[in-house]
Amino acid sequence: MNKRQPAFLLDKFKKHDIEVVVDRIAIEKDIRERLADSVETALKVGKGLMLVAKSDKEDELFSELYSCPKCGVNYEEIEPRMFSFNSPYGACHACDGLGTIMDIDADLVIPDKTKSLREAIRPWRVGGMRIILHYRRLLRKLGQERGFDIDEPFNKIPKKIRDAILYGSEKEELGMYFEGVVPNLLRRLKDTDSEFMRAEINKYTSLSMCPECKGKRLKPEALSIKINNMSISDVSGFSIRDAKRFFSDLKLTETQEKIARQILKEIKERLSFMANVGLDYLTLDRISSTLSGGEAQRIRLATQIGAGLVGVLYVLDEPSIGLHQKDNAKLLDTLKALRDLGNTLIVVEHDEATIRNADYIVDLGPGAGKHGGYIVAEGKIEDIINSKESLTGSYLRGELKIDVPKKRRKAIKNKSVIIRNAREHNLKNIDIQIPLGLFVCITGVSGSGKSTMVDDILYKALAKRLYGSKEKPGGHDGIDGADQIDKVIVVDQSPIGRTPRSNPVTYTGVFSFIRDIFAKLPESKMRGYKPGRFSFNVKGGRCEACQGDGIKQIEMHFLPDVYVTCEVCNGKRYNHETLQVLYKGKSIADVLKMTVEDGMELFRNIPHINQKLKTLYDVGLGYVELGQSATTLSGGEAQRVKLATELSKIGTGKTLYILDEPTTGLHFADIDKLLKVLHALVEGGNSVLIIEHNLDVIKSADYIIDLGPGGGDEGGKIVACGSPEEIVKINSSYTGQYLKEYL
Repeated sequence: MNKRQPAFLLDKFKKHDIEVVVDRIAIEKDIRERLADSVETALKVGKGLMLVAKSDKEDELFSELYSCPKCGVNYEEIEPRMFSFNSPYGACHACDGLGTIMDIDADLVIPDKTKSLREAIRPWRVGGMRIILHYRRLLRKLGQERGFDIDEPFNKIPKKIRDAILYGSEKEELGMYFEGVVPNLLRRLKDTDSEFMRAEINKYTSLSMCPECKGKRLKPEALSIKINNMSISDVSGFSIRDAKRFFSDLKLTETQEKIARQILKEIKERLSFMANVGLDYLTLDRISSTLSGGEAQRIRLATQIGAGLVGVLYVLDEPSIGLHQKDNAKLLDTLKALRDLGNTLIVVEHDEATIRNADYIVDLGPGAGKHGGYIVAEGKIEDIINSKESLTGSYLRGELKIDVPKKRRKAIKNKSVIIRNAREHNLKNIDIQIPLGLFVCITGVSGSGKSTMVDDILYKALAKRLYGSKEKPGGHDGIDGADQIDKVIVVDQSPIGRTPRSNPVTYTGVFSFIRDIFAKLPESKMRGYKPGRFSFNVKGGRCEACQGDGIKQIEMHFLPDVYVTCEVCNGKRYNHETLQVLYKGKSIADVLKMTVEDGMELFRNIPHINQKLKTLYDVGLGYVELGQSATTLSGGEAQRVKLATELSKIGTGKTLYILDEPTTGLHFADIDKLLKVLHALVEGGNSVLIIEHNLDVIKSADYIIDLGPGGGDEGGKIVACGSPEEIVKINSSYTGQYLKEYL
């Protein structure tokens, strides 16, 4: 029986097009149903591909697959997770969605480019003499090949050769193959098993932008999908103000409008909530770790308004942190809106405008620590103002106030630092002159560029110069006059320690003197006790059941850890024998439980202890216990402990102190004490630079630099600079407008 011959033969080594005719249709009015049926059949037969052959035009290929029918490049199904850098489906593979990678930093490899090539390359000067001579021999050989001397300063060598030294070269480029310092370090880091070698090479690494996604954090597929020619990364780079405008101006077809209506409604509402709490200058992709405490709190506040919940009790701790007076009214309106929805708000606050807008006030006091804990006054604002017992009321009615300084210090010619061409974030290529030896205040609305200028540029540049810091300063051309500063200290509100072992006396260094006193007592000498016996960090004198913590940590696995008082020492930290040694009837544990005030009285005849404790008292911390755990101190208290520590040191007179909103958590009376401390630092010949919104602090400054005029893209310029009296005369300065009534 003859086999049936196929209609045509296929060559398995060649690519073929096989087309099946499904339907022939003439374009008429009533063909919709038949057309839909034919398209469905064609896609089914063609396994997702369909060809439309038109009589007057070229054939057109259609696909329902996530791939290009012509070139074969395929995509995953487009879904929300594709646009998330937290998901492996959307994140850039090179940086795992971080936007940055750890890489060898040429500036850390060659920190001083004026040194000779022999001396300039730091990692090639570390190790045994054989290794150092090996690298020197390589450089000398390259120098002979290209005609330069290794004793020549690195910055005098031609750029092409400098690049080759750093990044390597092929033989045809420079006449010989040269690995380059950076590839050499990367290879050694990859190949080594030595932890020491890893640590050494890591000294020359820093975070740099991911070369694959250019910091956009997403895969190319996600970035290629655009609306109005803009990718999701471009839109995320908008400020909230610009994003509102973008989504409002979005032009959609009727079908697109139906699909996107609910999504756009939600987006616009959330953007409006954030704008209403004074955050319209923030960009949507701002990293949360760079937000101030106040900004983070106001974002959470905007989220709650968006939720539209009713009957909720909200507790807010100083929501006005980092907020200029211009934006404070917006915040108060937001809080009232939450209240009007049917919620209750309890706000812990020192801001005068917030206090005056409250429906009901509870004033605690009369003092702090053991002097507080009572309700001094409660009721409406009038009740607080009329209360004779209330310290808050005394400031509100003007009986007590922070006085304007009688005399302001004048700037000294040629005694200043000048940041040239500052351009980081929203700073508009500005030159900023900061006089030294004065109390200088940096002001401006939220997002105007204050922290960028002070923290990202000035501090990081000075820390790099003075301490060899690895952190890269923000964009600028240089800092003139930096040689007039020999020390830069940031006094911020970060904790003085993260464990119960850290406390005010250990941080200020006074505990060493107290232990020396106990070691010199007759009882200690008789028993052979040394100062270490009275340390809760060292075996011997401490309670070993809790290892000197006074408390025990109980791990709760899926719940937060629980701390309980040690049942052996009852929280005293020391063993029975150590506690038998008494100074004026007090054991070392009793001393740690004392307040600073009581400690000053106990050690009044010992100058070096009394003086250090007095600095703590002078900054308003007389109520704090000497051994109070660092974890229980507020941000403002931690900051004042640091200030007291600096005050107790012998200064060089060339120190720059930087403080970012030091009035956070401070009452009017505490601000008065803080100002006295800051003026004392300046009187010692030092310079104090503060970022601040509090008008009592601003009016006390010798010199003000006001940035703005707005936040985000609308900021980054110097609006005004000079004494407070000069600032109030400048109409374009928002700070000046609010400062008038305080002067």
